[in-house]
Amino acid sequence: MIVVVAALEFESQADRDHAVTITKDVQMATRVEETGCRDYCFAPDPSVPNRIQVYELWEDSDSLAAHFTHPNYLKMVELLMGAKIVESVNQAYLVERGEPVYGPNGEMKTSFFTD
Repeated sequence: MIVVVAALEFESQADRDHAVTITKDVQMATRVEETGCRDYCFAPDPSVPNRIQVYELWEDSDSLAAHFTHPNYLKMVELLMGAKIVESVNQAYLVERGEPVYGPNGEMKTSFFTD
């Protein structure tokens, strides 16, 4: 599993809000149409008014690599080109293992990855 996280900074909150609005359909298309995409979300940061937080979850490296040549990605780039982005920071992480944060009855766990 590959997790992509990013932060996009815009000139203003209005620019950020506009970017979220114009990319909404492409975000959903990516989730629905692209093989290996488990999640794809560009969401406004509630604490930083001019920032979008990006979260993507891909099944494997091949799926993520294919995304960069897919029409959805190309459309996203086109939409964001004029969106007044002033900074973009991004990182991909390879996840070897995952487990629930809470126990089966909703209880808070006290340790992780112990077995």
